[in-house]
Amino acid sequence: MSTDLVEQAKKKASYAAIDEHINATTQVIGIGSGSTVVYCVERLAQRFKTDPALKIRACIPTSFQANQLILEAGLPLAELNAHPVIDVTFDGADEIDSSLNCIKGGGGCHLQEKLVAAASLKFVVVADYRKESNALGVQWTKGIPVEVIPMAYVTIQKKIETLGGKSVLRMAAPAKAGPCVTDSGNLILDVFLGVLAGDVAVSDAHTKLKLIPGVVETGLFIGMAGWAYLGAADGSVKLLTNESSQKEQSRSVQA
Repeated sequence: MSTDLVEQAKKKASYAAIDEHINATTQVIGIGSGSTVVYCVERLAQRFKTDPALKIRACIPTSFQANQLILEAGLPLAELNAHPVIDVTFDGADEIDSSLNCIKGGGGCHLQEKLVAAASLKFVVVADYRKESNALGVQWTKGIPVEVIPMAYVTIQKKIETLGGKSVLRMAAPAKAGPCVTDSGNLILDVFLGVLAGDVAVSDAHTKLKLIPGVVETGLFIGMAGWAYLGAADGSVKLLTNESSQKEQSRSVQA
């Protein structure tokens, strides 16, 4: 699949997701990070400027990139603390399994992405067809991104070894000498635990990693996405849904 076709697939999926989830009742929107989200913001800005029925009050960014996209598009920028309940968040993913569990964090923004997603009544994933997988770790082979406190990254790596895994400190080269530093000032370990087949395996991996002192957050998004829009090379868009996640996500935010 050529680069042009991949970009067209991302755009088709993004436009479909925005058009189906943005309406006159939508007021607060979470904006994810990554290459696909660029098209989500593009379509959202088009709708915002041409549809007088839309009453969008705030767009909540998940990263420096998202912050800039919102500003450049002329959309209303706001912080999560000012709008702790979000109507819908649109974000990409590095891999999506059959239950819509995701690996995120290839761009190093998964902590803030998860904070915004967790505050959203609806979490919508947008990607191209290459991200779909039967099990996490099949298509995405670069490891589970895990954000960690800098002073403890070596001890955390040793703990991961006791779990039967291995990890690599993500470096920022060639753009910069040294490690990749997140927007929150932490480091990222890319953790390899093999293929995670099924909800139990995904949840177990997340729990074990989170219990290690110094781990801030993992890039495993479990039971959060209720919809996934996947663009294909032929211009079609495949919609995947998980009704259980839709209900649980909304319930957890409203509780």
